Amino acid sequence: MLIKLTGGKVFDPAHKINGRKRDIFIRDGRIVKRPPGGEKPDQVYDVTGKVVMAGAMDLHSHIAGGKVNIARMLLPEEHRQYQAKRSRLKRSGSGEPTMTSFSTGYRYAEMGYTAAFEPALVPVNARQAHLEMSDVPIIDKGAYVMLGNDDFFLRMLSRKADQKAITDYVAWMMGATQALGVKVVNPGGISAFKFNDRMLDLDETDSHYGLTPRKVLKSLTRALTDLGVPHPLHVHGCNLGVPGNVETTLKTMAGAGGLPMHLTHIQFHTYGTEGDRGFSSGAARIAEAINKQKNITVDVGQIMFGQTVTASGDTMTQHSNVDLASPHKWVCMDIDCQAGCGVVPFRYRDRNFVNALQWAIGLEIFLLVNDPWRIFLTTDHPNGAPFTSYPHLIRLLMDRSFRNSMLDTVNKHAGDVSTLRSIKREYSLYDIAIMTRAAPARILGLKNRGHLGAGAAADITVYTPHANKERMFEKPDYVFKDGNLVARNGKVVNVTWGATHVVRPEYHSGIEKSLKSYFSDFQGMQMGNFVIRESDFPDDGRFRVETHKCGKGRRA
Repeated sequence: MLIKLTGGKVFDPAHKINGRKRDIFIRDGRIVKRPPGGEKPDQVYDVTGKVVMAGAMDLHSHIAGGKVNIARMLLPEEHRQYQAKRSRLKRSGSGEPTMTSFSTGYRYAEMGYTAAFEPALVPVNARQAHLEMSDVPIIDKGAYVMLGNDDFFLRMLSRKADQKAITDYVAWMMGATQALGVKVVNPGGISAFKFNDRMLDLDETDSHYGLTPRKVLKSLTRALTDLGVPHPLHVHGCNLGVPGNVETTLKTMAGAGGLPMHLTHIQFHTYGTEGDRGFSSGAARIAEAINKQKNITVDVGQIMFGQTVTASGDTMTQHSNVDLASPHKWVCMDIDCQAGCGVVPFRYRDRNFVNALQWAIGLEIFLLVNDPWRIFLTTDHPNGAPFTSYPHLIRLLMDRSFRNSMLDTVNKHAGDVSTLRSIKREYSLYDIAIMTRAAPARILGLKNRGHLGAGAAADITVYTPHANKERMFEKPDYVFKDGNLVARNGKVVNVTWGATHVVRPEYHSGIEKSLKSYFSDFQGMQMGNFVIRESDFPDDGRFRVETHKCGKGRRA
């Protein structure tokens, strides 16, 4: 079947197409070149005057896994408040920041998103997380496995094991957990918390293994570089949310030594200590460093005002915030020699000085980083806000007058110490297409996603232009997933199942001997039961793996 989208204004930064009128052809779920010989399409969509982009991709969104389920159980009142009834097409669902699996897929697709990536896959919980992600309909998924606080890795590092052995372990763990990348959360800090350390700065030695976070970052960054894994180490740095952490963040960037590194939810790591309240914006300094250091990429983790829940592997930080819980209930827990997690509900208030300045800091970073290929639109769902707030965030970036009018409504003292009002930059549609489509696909190594060239998966979103960009982006005219029309005018019309994206680096099998012994002595399951295999999942098309190759690492 040949499908044609005709007359649209195409924004495809991967091919340097900026609003040019162009027809798009789809066959068997892929975008194809214009058929020769005047072949007539079986179906034509007239999108004259409309904006056509690849499907949007969320680089960092907590959509599955243990902490997400804990958050759902902790807030039953939210699931009573937000309910979606079952229909002919859709399963029932509930929740807003902690929405259920089926609702997650529907809501993303209705906004024009065709992929979202879980950034905190705890190894021992990976099978359950993948089963849960396979219940998220329509969109593609993938996950970054959490390392850097796992006992096996820290033991290797503390006894000064050969870097090649550590690299083999990283590769083995990625394959065993069906991961797309590697994330480190508060490097060494989650483990240090278990031994009663309550703070751990970049060059501070923990009390048990005698390691610094810098050593953890250096080893993991080297491993991924040597393996040629497309996505750089995904770093949740030290001292999240702590005034003065801008200094730690700048040191972390410099400590990458020129190797690729991705700093996630950078807004939470951009705080100074200036002013009467001891809390200030470090956005200008962070943006300057990003602009100079081309090896660094970031996503923002923008906060938006309202109720949400913070769910993080960073037990150390979450425990320090329990007195701020709203409503006042929380959970912190250990996870089997590998990680930890904390869940703390939170309400961001526009009249609160700190919250208002956090909001401004995120926008400052967006607008001061020059290269949209190296900064990504996220709210660290649900930590900064639910992903459903993206259309509003896009409007803030594209419309300076609207942005300034919103600034007028927040805490006056926060507005007075922010540089946001003086920033004239407005994002263009081309910039948005880079930041939410082309750049995520490139940094994740997904060569057949994020663009509209021949051979790409036919993940396509069509919008009607509007001066109010929030209205434009919240309800696309058409959303295609793998060539199937899945949403029209912001409503799901067809339910399909996306792929799970993974990377399986090669490793030397000798690492398995040490791992088998370790699992037998210290873990709650044997190594053979830990490894995830495709045969572990029902053969119903929901867990459909798409494997991506590593690049030319130093060991290739």
